[in-house]
Amino acid sequence: MEIKFRKYNHEADCVIPSYATDGAAGMDLSSASKETVHIKPGEKKLIPTNLLIEIPKGYEGQVRPRSGLALKHGITVLNSPGTIDSDYRGEVKVLLVNHGDETFEVNYGDRIAQLVIAKYEKAVLKFSDDISETSRGSGGYGSTGK
Repeated sequence: MEIKFRKYNHEADCVIPSYATDGAAGMDLSSASKETVHIKPGEKKLIPTNLLIEIPKGYEGQVRPRSGLALKHGITVLNSPGTIDSDYRGEVKVLLVNHGDETFEVNYGDRIAQLVIAKYEKAVLKFSDDISETSRGSGGYGSTGK
């Protein structure tokens, strides 16, 4: 599959997303901010990538956290996974939150998230009084005992 992309701001630089290994499901997204972004504990910041992408209809871009940032620094994608719809043509930005104990610095070129391209299907909701029963029934959060 090919996905078209370009710089959002032609005058600025960006790091082109790429897969770190042959088996990687996600491409690394990197910060395009020329100024260091400081994210204090409990704070959230929107980080630019300077990328505009054209995702084919029937697919979405899922912006997901990087496990190393989460483990080492408590940094994650706040609305994880964030969705980039196929008809979105604005700059891809990443909403990071700091759940750690120390201020975290994001510099130009730092890998901040990963982008997974996933196929989806649209559902059509149909009203029905006839909804099937299951062994779980209406058990809510924690009802499976796990």
